[in-house]
Amino acid sequence: MSVQDTAIRTPVKAELDLKLLCEGVSAGNIPTLLCVLYQLTGEERWLQAPYLPSRSRGLDDNDEGGFDPALQQEIRNAAKAAILAWLDGRPVAVPKPSNETLIRMLSVSMNEPVPDDYGEIIAEELGLARHRMAPQVPLPKDMKVLIVGAGVSGICAGINLDKLGVDFEIVEKNNDYGGTWWENRYPGAGVDTPNHIYSFSFHPNDWSQYFALQDELLTYFRSVAENHGLRPHTRFGTRVNDASWHEDARKWVVRMVGPDGNEVSREYDFLLSAVGVLNIPQTPQVPGADSFPGPAFHTARWPEGLNLKGKRVALIGNGASGMQVAPAIADEVEQLTIFARSKQWAAPFPQFRKKVPEAVRYLLMSIPLYQKWYRIRQFWIFNDRIHGSLQKDPDWPSKDRSLNAINEGHRRAFTQYVKDELGDRQDLLDQVLPDYPPYGKRILLDNGWYRTLRKPNVSLVPSRLARIDGEWLVAQDGTRHRADILVYATGFKAAEMQSSYTIRGRDGQLLSDVWETDNPRAYIGATVPGFPNFFCILGPNVGLGHGGSMIKAIELQTSYILSVLARMVEHDAMTVEVRQDVFEDYNRRIDEAHDRMVWTHEGTENWYRNSRGRVVAITPWRNDYFWHLTRDANAQDFVFGD
Repeated sequence: MSVQDTAIRTPVKAELDLKLLCEGVSAGNIPTLLCVLYQLTGEERWLQAPYLPSRSRGLDDNDEGGFDPALQQEIRNAAKAAILAWLDGRPVAVPKPSNETLIRMLSVSMNEPVPDDYGEIIAEELGLARHRMAPQVPLPKDMKVLIVGAGVSGICAGINLDKLGVDFEIVEKNNDYGGTWWENRYPGAGVDTPNHIYSFSFHPNDWSQYFALQDELLTYFRSVAENHGLRPHTRFGTRVNDASWHEDARKWVVRMVGPDGNEVSREYDFLLSAVGVLNIPQTPQVPGADSFPGPAFHTARWPEGLNLKGKRVALIGNGASGMQVAPAIADEVEQLTIFARSKQWAAPFPQFRKKVPEAVRYLLMSIPLYQKWYRIRQFWIFNDRIHGSLQKDPDWPSKDRSLNAINEGHRRAFTQYVKDELGDRQDLLDQVLPDYPPYGKRILLDNGWYRTLRKPNVSLVPSRLARIDGEWLVAQDGTRHRADILVYATGFKAAEMQSSYTIRGRDGQLLSDVWETDNPRAYIGATVPGFPNFFCILGPNVGLGHGGSMIKAIELQTSYILSVLARMVEHDAMTVEVRQDVFEDYNRRIDEAHDRMVWTHEGTENWYRNSRGRVVAITPWRNDYFWHLTRDANAQDFVFGD
């Protein structure tokens, strides 16, 4: 089935539960239904007053579109009639809207302007255009590729190489697929991106919640790998120790240790590293840590079957994982003490733990056109909607608290939200309200964090953990706190990319030396001079600081890497690597763009930056720019070798 077929194919009416389908339309998202209505009927009125939705607030789906009940019902009835007529054989009235029309449709649906560059991106999502995912020339059947990592990136790379008939292997240190969702099993672990866009474009899923938790996410990625036949290509329990480029043979020689503990060495034409960014836990070296008598662990190493009932638990850190863990365990433990040396901005999260109604799930899975437009709206809401507001205004007078007028508005709105959530505990306000601009760190989604802090068995310590003296934890402010269990919610070594194994390029140079341990740079986050036939997915400056789906970025980068291989084949070459000047120019532009954005604001600290203060983990680009950047590799950017 082609990409286009999945967008507007007509389901077999006799195989559908029409009653449940109509119930789904009655509960579905009206701004999405308006786009479906226009395409199915071709009637301009659905893009004009009085059928113009209100602008959604924050991250809300705006299901009712701001319409009064009578108008809501009119739209839903019209959508039911149009869908049923389509199922009866009436052709789609506007099967291939122009890019200009697609921009207009999304702008109407969102009640805000959408950039002109988005037309082709919307068309791709609908199956009307194709971001080059497969090379236009066949890749050699004897080409052998090693993929390191069987998480989301490794799964995506493997599926696309398999489609091209390329010989590949996947090695994974864990015992199954899933990567971060296999490792992070702490209570409350879940995604902070809507899972209808936190999923592969080529493999939709019937999600039970709008924001899935760890178990459902892991099940999804396992099923994708299984359904696409990756298991015969994958060796689990296998850790790569060393990968070295051998110039004479034009091969990567990779030493790895299998589940039996024996080391083996194998040769590959290409090395594709998909080990991820949030891979190596960051655990602080606290004096006296060895004296703690109870369980002490990082959230990514949560012990299976751990009993928290009646225990005194100390949680170190209040970032994304800490904010998920605390509300999930607060009612189970006797006492929860949270050490929070920094403060976080958190946005209202109306869809937290919200189930997708059964009828809406059926609508999403039965009517591809609805599902596609729902995803398109989600991409805009969670991706580039706020990007423009994250730019520094050099003339803004209140630089100590915000960076422009819109950002100041975000501060006011988030501050009021925090006050409302704290209720009668306004004494906590100074301890939780950040003094840096909103979005200076990736914005967190409030899953009950502030309400948890109000609980009588929860204590917030606005200081770092200074030392450990047996069961006593001593904060920097001198206060002492007793604990039975110690949990480090302290994040990952995001700046030390590709450090889980040694990579040696041409002339034996170490990638870790080139990258100065925590100063990684790559071209389009994927390739580095001096390391032929080596690519990484989710490498430097690919993460999304301003929000969005990492899976989309993974798909785009995979597409780009395949197009680089195609350029190599076209040049009848055996090796490919990026030109040094192209590499340097790209990273110069990356740094200049970051210097204009919120996460380099004076006084802001975040995991995006390395020890030098340089932003290495995330991109400064809008998603549409990255889409165009990765569309096809330019042969002039590379050096090809025999």
